[in-house]
Formats: sequence, C-alpha cells, structure tokens
Amino acid sequence: MRPGPWASRRDFDRPGGTPALARSGRRLPGGALAGAAPAALARARPRRCYGRRMRRFSSWMRTLGLIAAAFAGGAATSHLAGASTQAQSPYAPLEQLARVLVLVENNYVEPAQRNKIIDGAIKGMVAELDPHSAYMNASEFAQFQEETGGTFGGVGIEVDTKDDQITVIAPIEGSPAARAGIRSGDQIIAIDGRPVRGERLDKLVKIMRGPPGSRVKLTIRRQGAAEPLTFDLAREQIHVTSIAARRLDHDVAYVRVKQFQDGTHEEMLRAAARLRAASKAPLAGVILDLRNNPGGLVHEAEALADEFLSSGTIYSTRQRSQVVDEAKAHDGGAFASLPVVALVNEYSASAAELVAGALQDSGRATVVGATTFGKGSVQTIYELPGGAGVRLTTMRYYTPKGRSIQAQGIRPDIVIESAQQPLPAAILREQDLEGHLPAEGSIGDGSPRAVLVEKRAEAAARGPEGDVPADPTRGSDFTLAVGYQQLLRAIPARR
Repeated sequence: MRPGPWASRRDFDRPGGTPALARSGRRLPGGALAGAAPAALARARPRRCYGRRMRRFSSWMRTLGLIAAAFAGGAATSHLAGASTQAQSPYAPLEQLARVLVLVENNYVEPAQRNKIIDGAIKGMVAELDPHSAYMNASEFAQFQEETGGTFGGVGIEVDTKDDQITVIAPIEGSPAARAGIRSGDQIIAIDGRPVRGERLDKLVKIMRGPPGSRVKLTIRRQGAAEPLTFDLAREQIHVTSIAARRLDHDVAYVRVKQFQDGTHEEMLRAAARLRAASKAPLAGVILDLRNNPGGLVHEAEALADEFLSSGTIYSTRQRSQVVDEAKAHDGGAFASLPVVALVNEYSASAAELVAGALQDSGRATVVGATTFGKGSVQTIYELPGGAGVRLTTMRYYTPKGRSIQAQGIRPDIVIESAQQPLPAAILREQDLEGHLPAEGSIGDGSPRAVLVEKRAEAAARGPEGDVPADPTRGSDFTLAVGYQQLLRAIPARR
C-alpha cells in the first residue's frame, strides 16, 4: 500500500545507530521450506504498513512555491530585516527560511551551493524531532536501503552516539571487528588516527566503510583498560544470516536472532525444520536469544513472534494517543506448544523488545537477562523524488498488556547483574539519547522474580558467545546457563 505517487513506506524499527557494515538482508527463496512443519508454513502472514497520515502533495507544492518565490525576489534584499506583516501566517516560518536562504546566497563569503543548503535545512528540521528520525539525500538513502537488504564492504559494527562519543552497540558476528575482539560498549575515539569527537555519525560510518581488502585503524576506549586499544582491520564483504540455531541436551532448541531483516522469519522456519530433523525425539523447549539484537523490520519481528503464540495480541501501535493497529497471533506456530525462555540484555532493542514483551505479557516465556534498551517507537520510511528519503517516527508500540517500552525497556522476570557495576557511560540506552521521546505509563507490575549476580565483570552486558555448548551449564555464558536451567524446570510441567 502506498500513501501517494510521491512516496512509499516501509516499516523499520531499530535504534538510531547506523551499522558500519550492513548485515545481510537478502530475501530467502519463497514458497515451501523443505522439512518445515506444515502447519507453520501454511499460515499466511500479512506485511503490515503503518504511518497512514501524510501531508498532501499540494502542501509540498505550496511550500516549494513559497521558497521559489523568495529566490525569485532575491535581488530585493534591503527590507529583509523588517518585521513581517503576516507574522501569524502558518507559512511565516517558511518565509523566514526563504529569507535566510537569500541572505546566504547573496552574502556568504564563498558562493554557496543551493542544494547543499536546502539538504542541510531539511536534515536539521527532521533531526530536531527525535534521535531516530532523519532526512537522507539520495546517496544516504541508497546506503540505508543496503543496510536492511544487502551487503557492502566494512568492518562490521553497529554504532551510536552518547555524549559526543561513538559507542559500539554490537559487533556483527563473524565480521573483522568481532574477530579482532571489539565489544559492545567500546567507545571509538579515533579512526585512522583522527579524533572522532563531535563528528557526525553518518560521516564516520562512511569512513569506516570501504572496498573489501582496504584497511582502517580504530582506536578504542574500553572500560577497565588503562590505555586506549588500537585495532587495524581489513574491510570485508560479509554476508550475515540473522538466525543461529542448534539442538542442545535434553532436546532443547537454542535459537538466536541477531537482527530482524528481510527473510528472518523464513530463516527461523528453516532452522526449526533442521532442529527437528536432527533427532527422532520431539523438541522439549526453546531458548530464544535476543541479546545484542538491535531490532530491524517490524513485520519480520511480528511473524517470528507469531511462531511462539497461538492466539492473542502480539503488539499494538498508537499515534497521537489513537490506536493505529493491533497485530494478532494465529494458531499453529512452529514453537507455539513448547515452553520458552527468552534471553535479553541492554543491547536488545526495538523489534527485539517487541518480541520479548509479547512473549512475556502472554505468559509464553520467562524473560532472563538485563533490562532492555528501551526503544518503543516505529519509523516509517518514505521515498521522495530524486532518490532521497525520510525515516520518520510515526508511532509508539505497546505490549499486549498495554505497556509502553519507550525509554523504559522490558524488565526481565529473572535479572542477571554483574558483580562489578559498570561506569554510567558504559551502557547506552534510549533514555540517554538527546531528544528521545518521553516514557509513558509504567514499566510493569511488581519486581522481578529473582535477581542473580554473575561474579565475572561485564557478564550481564556481554551478550551471547560464539560457541554454544550442548550443555550450557558447562559453558562460560552465565545468562544462557540460567535460562537453560529455568527451561529444564519448566519442561516437566508442560508435558
């Protein structure tokens, strides 16, 4: 569904951080999936569209006409400083913009490029709204589309800003950054020896990207490290899947969702088929690992959550206090009959929080880990003429019980804490972002059922580790071990 001939939209739900290397978003082949559960594959899943209100095209034309008229009168600048006789006009701000444009074009010390000035004005207008809304020119919008649907050269890290510091949200598994040992929470203080403080995030991301085989040097500040760390990385073309899965002891399925991209739901169904085919014994339970998942495409998150539910609400969206949409679950999900434990941490964000909140509110999962990032807004993508685009926050989303996630996050049922408390700047959440949308309502009822302390430093926020042992209690991932034990206790009660 399209809002008009001048724009199109796509649901996108993810923190303001921009990947320094795109994670693969290639759509998997459609149709039946070999070996998958027939009931799961038979259910049709609508791709939901949001952001249904949009300014009329005529308003754009009137605006452009006003600015064009102002440029046409650029020679008559002697009265620009005078007070407007139409100060109450709704177009007064646009008239002021036109005046400034004329002043810049006529008086700036060097000839000014009109397109550059206009782009900058639009960027500033949209950026004033919240940290996740943005105007993108043609090259930036093409790059954005690659981030959700393609691959390109880079080092493989998800980054965001806090207090003018570039902070690593998460390294992409298998990427040069991950192999070199860059961690969530690391702060990038220099790229190729040049300090990055105060630089625009999109500019720094472009510097970190480049042709495969080329090199880039990152200087990192890490909590607990006495001196900055330097990583000399070779860029790569990396194709990253969004699902990792294996069958654990006691017939437990471990399913990790790295992010929600095109094809994530189909990837999970294929993984479910492989896990079931690995043994004649039926699966007894599922560990759904959403740690370090930055979010992504809302319709993929909805479809994945539906595989764990058989009825009820998955989430609802609201715009200006009005309910816009309510996503419902369907019967026959691939994991709908199995007990579930969901793992989350400080870097589980947006669509990952949507899934965790849906399973928690419906009573389908015990949530284990740390309070999540707290991004409870949905961005709609509008394509504009000339290849540009706008990522605009259009809605907040709510859990089945009506809880708002925005600036609060999902509080686990079983909280995992580190014995060594991190520094305040070490963990970045939505509430720390300048200009974030305010929280609404309460985070939830009561306190967590249990609070467990991991004695090793950084344990709570570190996230999933590469190798998952068949018996997680024998591994070094404390949160996974706790979730596994919790699931084993729940399995007899469900049989």
